This record gives sequence, C-alpha cells and structure tokens, in this order.
Amino acid sequence: MTMRTRTLGTTGPQVSALGLGCMGMSALYGDADRAESVATIHAALEAGVTLLDTGDFYGMGHNEMLIGEALRSAPAARREQALVSVKFGALRGPDGDWTGYDGRPAAVKNFAAYSLQRLGVDHIDVYRIARLDPDVPIEETVGAIAELIEQGYVRHVGLSEVGAETVRRAAATAPIVDLQIEYSLISRGIEASILPVTRELGISVTAYGVLSRGLISGHFPRDRQLAANDFRAYSPRFQGDNLQHNLNLVDALRKIAEQKGVTVAQIAIAWVLSRGEDIVPLIGARTRERLSESLGALDVTLDEADLTAIEQAVPADAAAGDRYPAAAMAHLDSER
Repeated sequence: MTMRTRTLGTTGPQVSALGLGCMGMSALYGDADRAESVATIHAALEAGVTLLDTGDFYGMGHNEMLIGEALRSAPAARREQALVSVKFGALRGPDGDWTGYDGRPAAVKNFAAYSLQRLGVDHIDVYRIARLDPDVPIEETVGAIAELIEQGYVRHVGLSEVGAETVRRAAATAPIVDLQIEYSLISRGIEASILPVTRELGISVTAYGVLSRGLISGHFPRDRQLAANDFRAYSPRFQGDNLQHNLNLVDALRKIAEQKGVTVAQIAIAWVLSRGEDIVPLIGARTRERLSESLGALDVTLDEADLTAIEQAVPADAAAGDRYPAAAMAHLDSER
C-alpha cells in the first residue's frame, strides 16, 4: 500500500488521500477500547495517514483527549505529520442529549480554547462548526475563525454539513479549504448542487460516512442487536425493513467485490476515492484490523466497467431510510 496525497482546496494543506475519523473511538457506536484506539491512531500515522478528524463534543471532550494522548505518545516524526481537524458548536447536556448549536464569535473562541488544551497542541489545523447555527449568520462564525487564524490558533477554515448557498456566503468571508459532509455509495445528496459549487470555488470535500456507519462495510449481520449507546439503534437506515433492504444492496456489492478479489469495505471506499482528487474519504476504523482493511482500498483500481457494475448494483437514491433520525435531519442546512 502506497499512501497517496491530496490537497485541501486551493489554499489548504496537503493531506493523505484517506483521513481517520476518530469519533467512534469515544462516542455513538457503543463501547470502545482506549488502548486499541490509541494503537489504531499510531498505526494510521505509521501508514502515512496525516488527517485526524474529531469534534469537541465527541464524548464531551473524550475524543480530543484521546487524540492528544496518541499524539504525545507517537514518535516525533509521526506526531509532526499529523493534521487535526476539529468540529465545534454542538451543545450537549450531562445526559448526552443534544440541545442545539452555538456559532456566536465569543463561543467559537471559547470552544477553541478548550480544544487546544485537550488536544495538547498550539494550533488546530482545520476548524469548523459542526452544523449551521440558525440564529447566527455564517459570516460571523467564519469571521471568528478567521480571527483565530490571525492570532495563530487555527490554520484553516472548514465547513460541515451546509448547503450550496451557505458555502458561497462562507467563501465570500474567508478562504475555505474543505466542506466535511456525508458521501458514500448510498448517501449521494451532495452530487446535485453542493459538489458543483465546491468545485467551482476550489473547495475540497472531506467525506465522512463512506461506509455508512458500517452498514455497507460487509461486516454488519442482519440479526445484529445494537446497544442502547449505539447511535445506529435509532438510525432509520438500520431499522426493520430498511435494514434488510439496505443489506440486500450490500449483497449485490459483495458480488462485485469478490470478482475483484477485494472486500466490500474496500470497494466502497475505492468508489469514493474515484469520485475526484478533491474528495478525501474519512475512514472510521476503531481497530487496527479495520484500519488495515480500509487502507487496502488505496490499492483498488476501478475501471469504467467496475464503476458501471457498482452503479447498477447500488443506484443513487437506492438506500431505504434517512441518514439521521428526524430531529437530527432538521439541523442539516445541507438538506434544505
């Protein structure tokens, strides 16, 4: 496996062609092993992964502290190559409940101060609000990040889950290096109006959910019982008939993967990689075993015949169920 690189936007840093999304090591996917999580981050860095993605609300700071621990204990050369992307703004209660988003300039700087401390770094490489605050113009939120850049606490401005109009407004305020948004074989909503705008403006996409939270990984059993602390237990795509329909899509994809001698996860990630040099998939591996499998996607080449077969097996809009529960969908500016 040879790690390729891609550049975030026209003004951003060069990063590995695959990034590591660390959320599942702390929250929303059931219990995780801390030692294995740190070892997985170390293995990713050793393999040439440079982009580590987190959010200050993942485990209420747990994920940032986990990444900080992994960076402190990594060899200096690997630590120095790491670029950390942080989402902020999500408000949560002591019980874990989601209570809204805060994009006020004062809040932006407050969130950043805590993230710097938890991560143990002197700057954040890419900083972004997790969801648009409907009560604060995006220009004010982005402007506050731009001030943090001037002060040396942040390197680049990113966006997350916003629509085409918001992307344009943000880009008119400050240079934007990337839009983080869900994109996979069964989540292709960005293709109609968002992706054309990011490409017009020279903004990259960091794609999360490339395996749809494990749904199209090839490892999700039809009879799996999800724990109460697993987000997927409440996700529409993992419910009843929706789940069975979606796993039928996986079975169709599996046939193509087997013909190529690769895994379902690898072909699903390779498909996202094939969408353009401006797209950087984030792999949500929680263990070294899953990380190794995901990195194998870099060695998968999809020709036109492969891509046609994949499109036939998993057509756009083929998935059953929304990608989030209704309450969460209401916060997605990108869906409007």
